Amino acid sequence: MPVKVDPSGRRSVQAETEVPGTPEQVWAAIATGPGISAWFVPSEVEERPGGRAVSHFGPGDTMDSVGTITEWAPPRRWVVETHDRPGLVASEWTVEARSGSTCLVRVVHSWFAESADFDDEYAGHSEGWQAFFRLLRLYLTHFAGETGASFQAMGVAPEPRSAAWEIFTRPFGLAGAKLGDRVDAPADLPPLGGTVVWAGTPEWPEELVVRTDRPAPGLAHLVPFPMNGKIYPAIRFYLYGPAAVAAKDSAEAAWTSWMGRHFGTVTREDGEWQ
Repeated sequence: MPVKVDPSGRRSVQAETEVPGTPEQVWAAIATGPGISAWFVPSEVEERPGGRAVSHFGPGDTMDSVGTITEWAPPRRWVVETHDRPGLVASEWTVEARSGSTCLVRVVHSWFAESADFDDEYAGHSEGWQAFFRLLRLYLTHFAGETGASFQAMGVAPEPRSAAWEIFTRPFGLAGAKLGDRVDAPADLPPLGGTVVWAGTPEWPEELVVRTDRPAPGLAHLVPFPMNGKIYPAIRFYLYGPAAVAAKDSAEAAWTSWMGRHFGTVTREDGEWQ
């Protein structure tokens, strides 16, 4: 969605989605560490005003987003403030009950700035939330309340995005995959089995979500990220149930090794992706 600017100079962008569940169930998924970790990135939340909220976007603390909770009103609303590129950014999360046992989840990012230097970046954040909100809906539909284990494997490739996607997906039989297709990776590849439940859009066809039964019940999100003139093919696994932790260790090792053999290795230097 486009950035809104009010007369005071406050700029904001928002994203929202309708999800199944009661306000209490949805709150547990969007306002607690285990809940957020089950569909977003590994996170911790001190559930109180003045508490810390930390999201881990990559290895090491340089990829952490660390904020302070300024408002806490379960199961309806919480606000966390972080010091980000434009300065102080407030992120407001709300849960609104709807009929039919569903809720509307909305996140609004707001900041004060005299220029539009960061507008495109935050409009991109709004679009990015839609991908994670798909995972949130699937989590609440099939795995609500379950915790488990998650991991990400990522590589780096030259542009174009379509070429990196082809290298990434073809060995698994996922090139041109459609909604409802069955996935069964050959035995000599990292584990991936399940059903395609999202197959991208005409504007961005290079994205898949698989509801997995291998390496464990859960979700796998495959997408190539463009950044700094390069492409970062990535797969995120969210595994649930009693087998999740044991399955994660071997699957993460296999996927990390495969990414390293087929793509360049992602490193960190001076706080920038290389």
